Amino acid sequence: MSDDDDFMQESDPEQYDFEYEDDDDGSTGDVDIENKYYQAKQLKADDPSAAVDEFLGVPALEETKGDWGFKGLKQAIKLEFSLGRFEDAVAHYKELLTYVKSAVTRNYSEKSINNMLDYIEKVATEQTAYKCMEEFYSLTLETFQSTNNERLALKTNVKLAKLYLDKKDYTSLTSKVREIHKACQKEDGSDDPGKGTYSLEAYALEIQMYAEMKNNKRLKSLYQKALTVRSAVPHPKVQGIIRECGGKMHMSEENWKEAQSDFFESFKNYDEAGSMQRIQVLKYLVLTTMLMKSTINPFDSQETKPYKNDPRISAMTNLVEAYQRDEFHRYESILKDNQDLLADPFIAENIDEVSRNMRSTAVLKLVAPYTRFTLKFISKHVKIPVSEVEDILGVLIVDKKLDASIDQENGTVKVNKSNTSGNSDGGDREHLQRLNEWTTAVEALWTTVLQDGEGFKFEETQSGSNFAPLMNFNLGGDAIPTRGPVRRGGHASFRGGGRGGGIGGLGAAAGGSKLFPQV
Repeated sequence: MSDDDDFMQESDPEQYDFEYEDDDDGSTGDVDIENKYYQAKQLKADDPSAAVDEFLGVPALEETKGDWGFKGLKQAIKLEFSLGRFEDAVAHYKELLTYVKSAVTRNYSEKSINNMLDYIEKVATEQTAYKCMEEFYSLTLETFQSTNNERLALKTNVKLAKLYLDKKDYTSLTSKVREIHKACQKEDGSDDPGKGTYSLEAYALEIQMYAEMKNNKRLKSLYQKALTVRSAVPHPKVQGIIRECGGKMHMSEENWKEAQSDFFESFKNYDEAGSMQRIQVLKYLVLTTMLMKSTINPFDSQETKPYKNDPRISAMTNLVEAYQRDEFHRYESILKDNQDLLADPFIAENIDEVSRNMRSTAVLKLVAPYTRFTLKFISKHVKIPVSEVEDILGVLIVDKKLDASIDQENGTVKVNKSNTSGNSDGGDREHLQRLNEWTTAVEALWTTVLQDGEGFKFEETQSGSNFAPLMNFNLGGDAIPTRGPVRRGGHASFRGGGRGGGIGGLGAAAGGSKLFPQV
């Protein structure tokens, strides 16, 4: 038998009864506070105003400031803000901040305050909420700067800078961003590696500001600085913002290749962050592909392929397919049926260039077989105004894609015979011209061989009647050039060579049958 068994046998059960201290009054008080808090939470969905009153009653039940009072105030402030009771929310937020110094732990208070600031940032949909938000941020900065909580102070400054950007208060934004950059530096002025994330967020805000102001010179400088920040581990959404603005900057410079690269990187970052902005940036990526005149489908990549059949992007998918196949009328139809695409100012600004490229290609293909045509003819088939037809033709002529002259008075266009466009848009016309040159060269060869070739000697009886058709030989019809000996009456006949290199004799079938020239 073990010692424990002996011990249990020898023990008197009465000697080991638990004794409790008489603390019923304190425990009852905590239970009442807790019950009131959870009763208030049950009212949040059905009667938020009543829930606010219940939550505000929680701190009054505490003899000293504690966790339950902090929780009650926090819930009440969120409800007041969502109900639009902004003044009450600010007043109770001031009270909440008094709990930070002693009633709750530093980590818990920092996390709670940061979550609350995130919450009000998300639910603020009215301009009237911006003033309340600004007061929240200012009160937070005063409190946490006095407690030397530099991390939360930086986070709050970034949120305040975002608010200035939303309000388009660029003066205050510039000042606040400068303050953030200074806080992210060491005493010697060099960048603090531990604060690179906040510095990059400040760059992102500046880049957005200059993008809205269309100050490309300053935007380009900041964009290049942001790409050199290596010490940061930023949120993917921040990187997405920087790359998106960079893509728009390159688009304004008509640097399509760099724009496409930035939009693709922006899409990947937004996708990683779970941001809905990824759909809009994917539309920009498709737009850039068309402007590049690329034959590569942007949905062939592993990252974009899952969105190919997404209904939110289907219009752009159809547009790029019609563009790459040169289906002009289908392209115009898709654009007409999806006017919501033009709701985005950036797409509306750049889609005109794509449409103009499509119309120019359609005009070149239409006029390829003609040497003379009217402006109304183009207008009718391409379905654009005559004035636009004239503009397109003017650009094509200046760009040397079409060698022609426009008679504005009569509304006609004459294509010069020397038109030798070497670009892909004039491929049909060039093909016809080269075919014509080849035909001319073949005719010249026949003439030279039949008239000047010394190797051809015809019997006098046939020289008068059968030679004439040869001189007027036509490449069309039933004339079939072949190689081999001439057969007369079923027998081959050959003559000696001449300066043509010993080419065989030429004859015709007896009995006046159809002539087949032979080479």
